[in-house]
Amino acid sequence: MNTQQAMKIVLRPYVTEKTFAMIENESKVCFIVDKFSNKHQIIEAVQTLYNEKAVDINTARTVYGKKAFVKFESIEKARDLATKIGML
Repeated sequence: MNTQQAMKIVLRPYVTEKTFAMIENESKVCFIVDKFSNKHQIIEAVQTLYNEKAVDINTARTVYGKKAFVKFESIEKARDLATKIGML
């Protein structure tokens, strides 16, 4: 997967107080993703865009779009990614 395809799947990070707490407590980062993408595509897109390997992923459809809660190996990796993309 190239960067252009990955950017069409992962649209933007989603930041609220709850998602901010998820970074510190559960090592998860939340993204708004394309509503037709599946979990395998999202994991591959996150790895392509941010060079971080995702351990697990949960998705949910909301009024804001489809959210992907991406879990990383450790809290430090999630915190570093959040800092890199401007969430922290």
